[in-house]
Amino acid sequence: MRIDKYLWCVRYFKTRNIATTACKKGHIKVNNQVVKPSREVYPTDKIELRKNQINYTLTVLDIPPNRVGAKLVDIYRVDTTPKSAFESQELLKFAKDYYRKKGTGRPTKKDRRDIDNVYRENEEE
Repeated sequence: MRIDKYLWCVRYFKTRNIATTACKKGHIKVNNQVVKPSREVYPTDKIELRKNQINYTLTVLDIPPNRVGAKLVDIYRVDTTPKSAFESQELLKFAKDYYRKKGTGRPTKKDRRDIDNVYRENEEE
């Protein structure tokens, strides 16, 4: 089975087109080699894919006949992604929450005081 179709079948991508695009951009590696979308996948292959700033690693157990339900995905692959990859994603979420949304304007008086207090604390240390 083609790598783009496999990743679509085991629900890593919502459409085949998105999976194909990810392959073309070099986000997919099979056995540590960047692959084209037409690369065939076999059981025991190690796949690394980058999606949403997370590097997933998985091992192919079997080839599905077609797209499978979410509960059946574990029959066809083993996800060996380290927990640290997901923890770094949580840190990115917290960092994004702090910043003001684009177009909301200048900092308020309260924001300005908070910024000044942070600078003062850093100078004292």
